[in-house]
Amino acid sequence: MSGARDRSSHSDGGKMPEQAARNSFGPPSTPSALARVISVFRREFATYFATPVAAVFIVMFVAIAALLSFQMAGLYTRGQADLRAFFQWQPWLGMLFMPALGMRLWSDERRSGSIELLMTLPLTTRDMVLGKFLAAWAFACVALLLTTPLWITIAWLGEPDHGVILAGYLATAMLFATLLSVSVCLSACTRNSVVAFVLSVAACFVLLLTGFSIVQDFFAQWSSKWVIESLASMSAMTHFNGLTRGVFDARDVLYPLSVVFALLWVNVLLLDWRGSQ
Repeated sequence: MSGARDRSSHSDGGKMPEQAARNSFGPPSTPSALARVISVFRREFATYFATPVAAVFIVMFVAIAALLSFQMAGLYTRGQADLRAFFQWQPWLGMLFMPALGMRLWSDERRSGSIELLMTLPLTTRDMVLGKFLAAWAFACVALLLTTPLWITIAWLGEPDHGVILAGYLATAMLFATLLSVSVCLSACTRNSVVAFVLSVAACFVLLLTGFSIVQDFFAQWSSKWVIESLASMSAMTHFNGLTRGVFDARDVLYPLSVVFALLWVNVLLLDWRGSQ
């Protein structure tokens, strides 16, 4: 009896430290939402530089931006120390390059069937959408930053208003985010990346065109004033031009943020809806 009690107490004593360790440390902690988004971001951002496509994209963007600024807008011949000749072409470059950047984010995943594999990972749809979007936007901002030698050249030749130029670069980055969110959202609607590109270019064109007077004059013939004002406020071009002039308006900042938030939310809903089918 004494030996049985000793063995029992010895056995219990051997289990107690293990049980106490489980109670003290608890279950394995899961990564936070920010950590999951960062992991997706790092993987997607590194993917852009794993192939020569990134170099081709950046070289083409910088070359076309410089060509339009010098040859079409006369950056040096204008005789003014500013970058208006550069920024006036950014909406149209973004209309082409942002759909090219975002058209394959989800269409290729759906076409290859790898989206089912992504859904099995310990990630939410929101984590994947946000991580992929931020990686694509960061890549676009890298291409934009490589145009800063124009800023340095203008500063060397004259005395520009650096605050206005900085506001122009920030406005361009926010415009790229707006157009990219359109492309990413439409990429989730189809398996064909070419179809996603065409739809994205058309949608971005409409988003920019509603701020032009030719569209507003057309609606002014039969609609009321508040319709015209609503169309102007919905145009990405209107808010972009306001910031590039160095005029800070809270509406010009809230517009791209609200559009990006709304379209990414729709993107999550589309992926969840298609995943449930």
